[in-house]
Order: sequence, then C-alpha cells, then structure tokens
Amino acid sequence: MEAVKVYVGEEEREYPTGTTFLKIAKEFQNKFQNEIALAMVDNKLQELHKTVQHECHISFVTTKESAGNKAYKRSATLLMLKSFYDVVDVSKLKKVRVLYHLDNGYYCKVTGDIKINEELLKKLKNRMKELVERDIPIHKKTLNSNEAIEKFGEYGMHDKERLFKYRLVSNVNIYSIEKFEDYYYGYMVPSTGYLKNFDLCLFDEGFVLQFPDQDGGTEISGFQPPKKLFQVLKESTKWGEMIGIDTVGALNDKVADGSIKNCILIQEALFEKKIAGIVEKIIQHPDKKLIMIAGPSSSGKTTFSHRLSIQLMAQGLKPHPIPIDNYYLDRDQIPLDEHGERDFECLEALDIERFNKDMLALLAGECVEIPQFSFETGKREMKGRCLQLGKDDILVIEGIHGLNDSLSYELPKESKFKIYISALTQLNIDEHNRIPTTDVRLIRRIVRDARTRGTSAKETLSMWKSVRRGEERHIFPFQEQADIMINSALIYELAVLKLYADPLLFGIEPDEQEYNEAIRLLKFLDYFVSIPSESIPQNSIVREFIGGSCFKV
Repeated sequence: MEAVKVYVGEEEREYPTGTTFLKIAKEFQNKFQNEIALAMVDNKLQELHKTVQHECHISFVTTKESAGNKAYKRSATLLMLKSFYDVVDVSKLKKVRVLYHLDNGYYCKVTGDIKINEELLKKLKNRMKELVERDIPIHKKTLNSNEAIEKFGEYGMHDKERLFKYRLVSNVNIYSIEKFEDYYYGYMVPSTGYLKNFDLCLFDEGFVLQFPDQDGGTEISGFQPPKKLFQVLKESTKWGEMIGIDTVGALNDKVADGSIKNCILIQEALFEKKIAGIVEKIIQHPDKKLIMIAGPSSSGKTTFSHRLSIQLMAQGLKPHPIPIDNYYLDRDQIPLDEHGERDFECLEALDIERFNKDMLALLAGECVEIPQFSFETGKREMKGRCLQLGKDDILVIEGIHGLNDSLSYELPKESKFKIYISALTQLNIDEHNRIPTTDVRLIRRIVRDARTRGTSAKETLSMWKSVRRGEERHIFPFQEQADIMINSALIYELAVLKLYADPLLFGIEPDEQEYNEAIRLLKFLDYFVSIPSESIPQNSIVREFIGGSCFKV
C-alpha cells in the first residue's frame, strides 16, 4: 500500500493511503486540551472516518471550536433520539421535536401518548450512558432523494419527507446508531464514545438535553432557563402553527402552492400587533420617558424603532430617536481589545458621563444639544440638533448597551422602559434539526453589509466571531432584565434572503479561510424555495437588509 506524506501543523509524517483521520487524530490528541471532533484537510472540513488518499495538510478541530462543538451537539441529539426510541413504547409515540436552544441545551417536546417525567428521563439517561460505554460507531451512508423520502415516510418522519421533496441535490446523507437512522444537517463525531458529557432535565412541557459549557470542556452547569426568552420562543412557535408553517418543508409547500403571500401578510400583521401591545404598556406608565432598545447584531433594531415610533405617534406621543452610537468617544480614545484593535462594542467606548448628563437634563425639561458621531471622521460632532422634552415627548434610545444599567446609572429606574429584540427563528429544518438563530442574523448581516457598506461576504464572515464575542459579553447577560422581549424573525425571511446571499457566498474562493463557513451556509440555504422580494411590504424588517424600505435604514 502506497505511503503518502501528511503534514499536521509543523510536523511531517507518512501514512498508508486509506488511513483514517481518526487514527491520526488519536496520535495527536495529547497535544490538545479538548477532544478532537473533526479534521480540516487542505482547508476542507472532514469527518474523522474519512481516509487519507494523497499528500495533504491537516489541522484538527476540537469541541472548543464552533464546528466541533456543533458536531458534538448534533451527535448527542442523535444519541438521545436513538435512546428515546429504545426506552418508550413506539406505538404510543407520535413525534419528538428538538425545538430551541436554551442555556446551552436543546429544549425538546414529545407528542403522543407518552408522559415525560423524572422516571422516563432516568431511563433515557441510563440508556444513553450505556450506548456511550459501548462506543458504537456512528455510521454514514448516502441514499438518493427518492429512497430517503420513502424511508422517512415509513418511519413517520414526515417533516423530512417534505424537506427532501424540494431539494435539487440527488443524494441524502443518513446517519445511524445501530439500526436507528436519521438525517442531520452537518457533520458528526465518529462514535458514541465521544459523547460522555450530557444531562437531561425536565422543563415546562418537555425536557432539555444539556451539553457541556461552550468552551468545549466537560462541565455541565446547572440549568438556568431564560424564562422571558423561552416565553417569546413559545409564542413565536404558536404564530408558526397558526400560519401552518413550522418547518422548511411546510414553508416550501406554501411557496409552491402560491399561498405564501397571505402568510407574509399574516406574519407582518402579528408583528405589528405585538408592537401595538408594547405601546399600550408604555402609555399605561406615563413616567416612562426613556425607551431603551437593545439586541444583538442584525436584529432589526432600526426598523423596529421606526415602527415603534409610528405606533407611539398614533397614540399622540412624540418620539425622538437617539442612537447610543452618538455618544462614542472619539476613535483615538476608544480602548483596545485583546487583539490590539479598537473595541467599539465595550461600554468604555462610550462617553457614559456625557450620556447621563444629557439625559438627566432632558428629563428636567432643559434644552440639550445632542451630539452625532461621524464614522467617517471618527469624531463626535455638534450639528445643532437641540432637544427639549414636553409633556408628550418620549426618547427612543437604541444601542447594544441599552439594557445595561451601567450605561444609564444616574437615570431614575422608573423613567426607563427596556425592550430586548432579537431574531429568534421559530422555523426548524425538520423535527430534529434546528435552525440556529445566529445563522439567521449572520445571513441578514451578509446581505445588509454588502448593500449598505460594500462589505464582501468574506469580510462579514471574518468579523463574525468578534461580533459574537461582543454579544456574549455585552448583550446576552442583560436580556432577562428587559421589560419586554420581541422576536424580529419572520418565518418566511430566509426564502427571501437566499436570493441575495447566494451570489455573495459563492464569491468566496476555496483557498480562503471563510470558504467552509460559506459552503455550510450555501448548503443550508439550498433547503429553501425562493420568494421574490416584490411580495415583501415596504415597512418589513426584511427590507432593512435587502433594501426598498420606506424607512432610512
């Protein structure tokens, strides 16, 4: 058997062709703190069961990294489902749905004549542990789409049946543990022995499959459910059920039969009703003069602020938008991050003292000149925008630190009304494959930044890790402090964004670092049947990203 050179980092070795990346990974595992889950071979992500066929460069992906962490969670989900089918009476089971990401776990709900209780979870956990101890291979095989449709129809997994109906690719990859087969969007670890760290806990009407903390370690923190966030997700799921769309296959059915236009109008009406409800709450508290809006990148904060302002005006109030960005320090005063770059996302990048002074003066009825930050010059400028609050005036303050009381430390608590907004997608690929909310926001940002800033998809992808770190530090810890949470995700939007995102992602070359992420997103968007933008109302949040909005966004 021919031997070929393999370069792992700076080290050169020789292996016979046909050697698995798993075998090579085991030889190098002691050099890594976290377990190796995947391999990057000549800049292409590979599962460890794949084999060496020619000279190549390998770097290993551990569970600490995003791709490895996702592979672990995906594989643990397959393990949980296999075990669930092992310990229950399948004749009484209708469906197990993997719904939301909650506190580093997946919230799952079961339909059928099955009672979820501590006794069942104990049986399920023990069965999962047993399969882990046996270190059973996770097999992968390829079927053509028609075979897959027939197979999952027989299994009663009709969401997958509908999904594959609209796929242009002719083959489908199926994963299995023993005889239990399922379809997953993304790569897996090689065997159940990798999945030692998990837990299960009852929550609400279902249970949560918990994973180790995001750093890829082995520790699992006690479950701390974000209750407000969970209620928003439940409400959004009900909206989806009301429209008749809970999976991508169901969405595609609506596009194909021509009924999607009504679904778009219903979704937009539900969103407008939600905004009107927020305004009713504000009116009930006339002392609330500062509407503080915060949310992660590409949540649609700007369009939401405009639509909220219109509803406020419809009730006789006079809203005045103030972006927190206007209180940035001059660029040369903004602190540096750990990489030596200006950290625009930290609280210290803002002139907090000036912000509090101005807001207090406005609350006292004084006339205040509001600064404006110029991203071109990197300086705050005074352009003569003076403001004085009357009886019906109200401030709409938008920025990533809006929920953090350290920003508005001098302002009276009773004057603030806090709103958290995020794109929390209620749509799943199928009953077992979630759509991460971060993917929706990332695709939104790719499309918007290309349109408004001339930023390539490659540049947006390269910045995304830094953006996500900023959100983890400065936004998510404060989300449960909001008076109101609102979900800006629209059930149809990915089918619209696809038309804009695809050509941008195809522009990333195979030798570029962002290529694997671009391919992952392209494969994901391939599930959707496109919706033309002509169907989208001018005030929709989607317009903030694709253009054509009636607002200045």
